[in-house]
Amino acid sequence: MTGQKPLTGITAELAHHPVTAVGVTPGWLRSEQMLEHFGVTEDNWRDACGEVPGFAISETPTYLARGLAALAADPRVSRFAGQVLTSRQLADEYNVTDVDGSRPDCWGYIDAYGIGEQSGRDVQQFR
Repeated sequence: MTGQKPLTGITAELAHHPVTAVGVTPGWLRSEQMLEHFGVTEDNWRDACGEVPGFAISETPTYLARGLAALAADPRVSRFAGQVLTSRQLADEYNVTDVDGSRPDCWGYIDAYGIGEQSGRDVQQFR
């Protein structure tokens, strides 16, 4: 089987079933609990960026849901078997955006600057 990845874990267990195992992870999810933590709403969430500038890379649950809906409708979804995809990867693959038209990339920001970076440095490059 040259050129093919070996099946591992749940992907191997489900190989003979009409399903595809794919993991999906959101970035910094702007959930109701997170908005409450910062004392903001979805309408004024950017106000929290004054306290934590890195919050600018957060995303709505809608962003992830749009990517998931597109993934579920993809007739070629099996190409992602056994992978874990970020909401940004889904957005790029399926041309979806967050409610404000952006494509937040929390994991790209963390990869570039580390998880402790909250200054908001270059944050627009990850929106």
